[in-house]
Amino acid sequence: MSYAAYKMKHWPTGIEHCAAGFIAHRPSDAAAFPAPAAGPAASSGADSDADSSSARRRGPTPTLVVAAANVLEVYAVRAEAAPAAEDGAAFDGVLGARLELVCHYRLHGNVESMAVLSDGAENRRDSIALAFRDTKITCLEFDDAIHGLRTSSMHCFEGPEWQHLKRGRESFAWGPVIKSDPLGRCGAALIYGLQMAILKAAQVGQSLVGEDEPTRALSSSAVRVESSYLIDLRALETNHVKDFTFVHGYIEPVLVILHEREPTWAGRISSKHHTCMISAFSISMTLKQHPVIWSAANLPHDAYQILSVPPPISGVLVVCANSIHYHSQSTSCSLALNSFSSQPDGSPEIPKLNFHVELDAAKATWLSNDIVMFSTKTGEMLLLTVVYDGRTVRRLDLMKSKASVISSGATTIGSSFFFLGSRLGDSLLVQFSCGVATSVLPDLIDERSGDIEGDLPFPKRLKRVPSDVLQDVTSVEELSFQNNMLPNSIESAQKISYVVRDKLINVGPLKDFSYGLRVNADANATGNAKQSNYELVCCSGHGKNGALSVLQQSIRPDLITEVELPSCRGIWTVYYKSSRAHTSEDNEYHAYLIISLESRTMVLETGDDLGEVTETVDYYVQGATIAAGNLFGRRRVIQVYATGARVLDGSFMTQELNFTAHSSESSSSSSEPLGVASASIADPYVLLKMVDGTVQLLVGDHSTCALSISVPSIFTSSSEKISACTLYCDRGPEPWLRKTRSDAWLSSGIAEPIDGSGSSSQEQSDIYCIICYESGKLEIFEVPSFRCVFSVESFFSGEALLVDSKGRHDDTKVSLKKEADSIRVVELAMHRWSGQFSRPFLFGLLNDGTFLCYHAFCYEDSESNVKDNSFSPAGSVDLASASDSRLKNLRFHRISVDITLREDISSLARPRITIFNNVGGYEGLFLSGTRPVWVMVCRQRFRVHPQLCDGPIEAFTVLHNVNCCHGLIYVTSQGFLKICQLPEAYNYDNYWPVQKIPLHGTPHQVTYYAEQSLYPLIVSVPVVRPLNQVLSIMADQDLVHHMDNDATSADDLQKTYTVEEFEVRVLELEKPSGRWETRSTIPMQSFENALTVRIVTLHNTTTKENETLMAIGTAYVQGEDVAARGRVLLFSFTKSENSQNLVTEVYSKESKGAVSAVASLQGHLLIAAGPKITLSKWTGSELTAVAFYDAPLHVVSLNIVKNFVLFGDIHKSVYFLSWKEQGSQLTLLAKDFGSLDCFATEFLIDGSTLNLAVSDSDKNLQIFYYAPKMVESWKGQKLLSRAEFHVGAHLTKFMRLQMLPAPGLASEKTNRFALLFGTLDGGIGCIAPIDELTFRRLQSLQRKLVDAVPHVCGLNPRSFRQFKSNGKAHRPGPDNIIDFELLAHYEMLSLEEQLDIAQQIGTTRAQILSNFADISLGTSFL
Repeated sequence: MSYAAYKMKHWPTGIEHCAAGFIAHRPSDAAAFPAPAAGPAASSGADSDADSSSARRRGPTPTLVVAAANVLEVYAVRAEAAPAAEDGAAFDGVLGARLELVCHYRLHGNVESMAVLSDGAENRRDSIALAFRDTKITCLEFDDAIHGLRTSSMHCFEGPEWQHLKRGRESFAWGPVIKSDPLGRCGAALIYGLQMAILKAAQVGQSLVGEDEPTRALSSSAVRVESSYLIDLRALETNHVKDFTFVHGYIEPVLVILHEREPTWAGRISSKHHTCMISAFSISMTLKQHPVIWSAANLPHDAYQILSVPPPISGVLVVCANSIHYHSQSTSCSLALNSFSSQPDGSPEIPKLNFHVELDAAKATWLSNDIVMFSTKTGEMLLLTVVYDGRTVRRLDLMKSKASVISSGATTIGSSFFFLGSRLGDSLLVQFSCGVATSVLPDLIDERSGDIEGDLPFPKRLKRVPSDVLQDVTSVEELSFQNNMLPNSIESAQKISYVVRDKLINVGPLKDFSYGLRVNADANATGNAKQSNYELVCCSGHGKNGALSVLQQSIRPDLITEVELPSCRGIWTVYYKSSRAHTSEDNEYHAYLIISLESRTMVLETGDDLGEVTETVDYYVQGATIAAGNLFGRRRVIQVYATGARVLDGSFMTQELNFTAHSSESSSSSSEPLGVASASIADPYVLLKMVDGTVQLLVGDHSTCALSISVPSIFTSSSEKISACTLYCDRGPEPWLRKTRSDAWLSSGIAEPIDGSGSSSQEQSDIYCIICYESGKLEIFEVPSFRCVFSVESFFSGEALLVDSKGRHDDTKVSLKKEADSIRVVELAMHRWSGQFSRPFLFGLLNDGTFLCYHAFCYEDSESNVKDNSFSPAGSVDLASASDSRLKNLRFHRISVDITLREDISSLARPRITIFNNVGGYEGLFLSGTRPVWVMVCRQRFRVHPQLCDGPIEAFTVLHNVNCCHGLIYVTSQGFLKICQLPEAYNYDNYWPVQKIPLHGTPHQVTYYAEQSLYPLIVSVPVVRPLNQVLSIMADQDLVHHMDNDATSADDLQKTYTVEEFEVRVLELEKPSGRWETRSTIPMQSFENALTVRIVTLHNTTTKENETLMAIGTAYVQGEDVAARGRVLLFSFTKSENSQNLVTEVYSKESKGAVSAVASLQGHLLIAAGPKITLSKWTGSELTAVAFYDAPLHVVSLNIVKNFVLFGDIHKSVYFLSWKEQGSQLTLLAKDFGSLDCFATEFLIDGSTLNLAVSDSDKNLQIFYYAPKMVESWKGQKLLSRAEFHVGAHLTKFMRLQMLPAPGLASEKTNRFALLFGTLDGGIGCIAPIDELTFRRLQSLQRKLVDAVPHVCGLNPRSFRQFKSNGKAHRPGPDNIIDFELLAHYEMLSLEEQLDIAQQIGTTRAQILSNFADISLGTSFL
């Protein structure tokens, strides 16, 4: 293997940065459409009600921006207001709230810091400022025209001309930190630790746009940065900057910097402890001057964070590990948090808390103008009240509140929500209320403890959340004390109560994972279907957020029953509403299952069991069925077949229609029946596409429940052939597409008051017909008038935006190349899923297997409106001029979906897109075909999950009846009909379906024992111990004796210390139920850490048999004064089922040094203990050493292939050894001479070549090879670099998996392995070997894409992927890894650009896309 491909499969989920601001809407817009969901009737009733003033008090809710490594996401908070009647169940007037995705991007760089630039104006939006490694700063604003983020300015202080800023330093501990002025006048970024970059915001009225751009955007545009300049902090004598912030209440922006005058260190704390100070600089951007206006010295050395206090108080809070200090220009006060806090000599005594808490690494956010919430390093939530009188601050009060997730960031969203972002657990959206009396809280929590997503309609979703997300730390009543004289008393903090409303799932940090069989694995599966037998069991999270995450890339439904059914062409389930049934629509059972075979149709009744009733019903059963569905509010069933259609009432036919050709053609053929190719049903219309490319519409009449045929006149006249068509039903209290008309304000504003209050709950539905012609033109018509309301040229080319092209016909169309002429749209679908704020999606399937997916949005282009209104008289509302009825404000933006179908689809194929509204509580669509895939819609974003377990799927439909609740039926190409349900335990709102099993401890390492399907797992749980007990175990005995004689105060003996206690749990996944059970637990001794657990196969030299044992390596952690020791433990598994002990210890021995890795090498046991690697043979009761090798410092990972050993050292890179049986020696073949802090190592095997992969602490990946014949290798001593690559995340584990056969990869090499890796950000990806021809082709494509695609934030993918040595000496290696994160942009280009780029690099689009498909097929391991 000389070449490899890097491909992410599961993107990072651990949220590191979060911020809130009015990004996607202005504050004035948010106030315009209030939260109540029930429509005008409820809100008018609520306004008169005095109780619901809380809904008005709440004010507009900003948008949430989160960043996880290199993924940027913008969410809108959708709150559902409670109707006035049911105030009891609601919390502060809100029934539920959830996050809904606005847009998301994958960047070519990790976000180091994030701030929201906001000027607080009602009619201006906020911008996002992002900082990237070294010194790149980008400002983004939301652009309505593309419904996404657009770069508004970029600031970079890198390159040769800025080299002097580094002052000779090469490595920096962290990237740039960015903060913004509360009034939006400027932003500041700390770069290289010594320079402050000031970003000056443009004044309202000035613009960055050129003269040609219209000025209309200025009034509502976002905050923009006009220019930037640097302040050298060394000149101001503020070295060692720890944090900085802008403060409120000054005319000019004031920047307060927390810095350390002279650093101290742990050994000098006793004599030099108050080393920090704060300085406030007034920033005058026009003069570029920055005088100091006030400062405060003598702050503790452990101060690390500075918070600006909101008005009317203003000033700053300095947060230290053991104390909190308030400072402003006039007053100051402080609060000691524990007994370690000290004050400078001669200063007054500072008040102490009545409980102990440490605040290092806490995250803070202001809940109101005087209450700040801290989320501590243990996940406790503390509330600090700034008690003030007028403008002077009297004191600080801290109280405990609740416990939640260990967070990496916290932000308040509006006045009633806050968000806790976490990279160690799931991130939470929490609603808080300041006014609820404490007595209300307990029942709220109990009642709705599981109800994190209470607003979602399906009961299934309530199961997803463990009830201990917010547990009580202390009861709130204890802490109440009255002091009514102060204007803001502490009571307001005690009354704060919380409800968790939503959570974003996170599987990071992935420390280790293993690859095991699923519960419902199929032993007979072969080929690619066999892969969906496996799942990834991962150690994720930390502390109390620790969990076992079970991840599957592909869905394997739980089978209820299967029937052999050859040559099936389609299946449908239909409802039948008999008059006596009064069930709600969501829960109605299906009545009939219609199965279309090649030459006949079967009908089954879906009662208690499926019974065939083909003979007794009036369905058309002599031939195949084209489509079936319900009409007239589920009172009738329509069945369409090739030559006609039948309408049925239950099992009786009420009407039969036969289709004939248009009478306009020659009279001889008009009597002959014409075949139907496909049909689309939207109550009460049925749209038929005939074999000859014409369409007919069946119009239903609700009163008679009868259909009539009408051929729209617009299609009889035009000769253009239709390639695909569908109906879209836009339903709801207010149909969405009406809002996009140019006269929308007329229709919506007037209609509702006239209808009276009754109509608001009425469902209204508009039907539209979407048609795509063979020329590629797409048109949307109103039904039944068939007035064209939207049209767009060449839909199949997959443009990023679809805009109504009426009135903008440009005849200068580029002539497409030959390859494009053959491309057709073979299937269309449009659907809007549930949700008050949901918008419709439009899907198109092309005949080369490309799946286009668009999301509709509304954009009011004010220029076009001005033009139209100019010629219509002012009062002519009822003059329906042709231009007014068009959906002029409708636009679609393309969304990327990671679907590789790559197969030719004929235009007469069966429809493949099936839309479902409830399968196991999820909604979305199913795409059948050779690689079937589920596309689930969660939070208005697509989650794509393939289903590989049955090979190609011919047909799919949903089934809801007694025995199969919200299940599904599909037919495989082998001719089996399977009735299934989705596995309930999994959450599908993630890149991969995931199940999290809480462990309440930190998982460290997991391995898989295949014979009994057991998972041994290292878990550590924090335990609180008395301090004297801890010291007695750790130190020598004389020292303890000496300590006792000291006059230790009683207070010191009360002190406790938290110790991590380790154990190895053996978990089993129970087969039918899918529950995880702990079969056995092996505790470690006190202060003994288990470092590794592995399943090893050893050759027993006495019985001459191989034994499978579990090996555990441990280390005693007793401080630096005690020599390091460790133990090796071997356990055997018992075969018998009913025995009590599953594992029994067969061997244990202490060793010098920590045992950090174990492995089995040809029947021997290889142990890395301290700096020595020992190879031992197993006699059945003893380990005898036979060979050893001295490692440099400490081995972090061991890998073995045949008789080769690869190990990675903590500082000294990788070593490659071989083991020779006859001389029984471990010999060094080669090593890497550079220094490298290894994280994980593994062999990468490609046919007969062996490569060594290693990841390091600087987030790089290197691939080495051993070539003793090459001159550069110094006669084979040195490992040579084959490729290097910057991943941008810490890779903690590699797993070698054999690549799957793919049609394009069927080369002569069968023995080809890829490496699956997990990262600390929660991402999973793979490194796969590829052949040279593919590599050269894709590498030249990659070079083209660097320039051809506009990258978000202006980041350069090539510089991101260069090896980062962080200042260490490093000789650059070859660039032999291609980056699929960049190549993924190719499929999102329009067809013309794809063909153009392919031609420039001398290949074809089909060739490139088939390479993509082969690599993604070859690495679909799960």
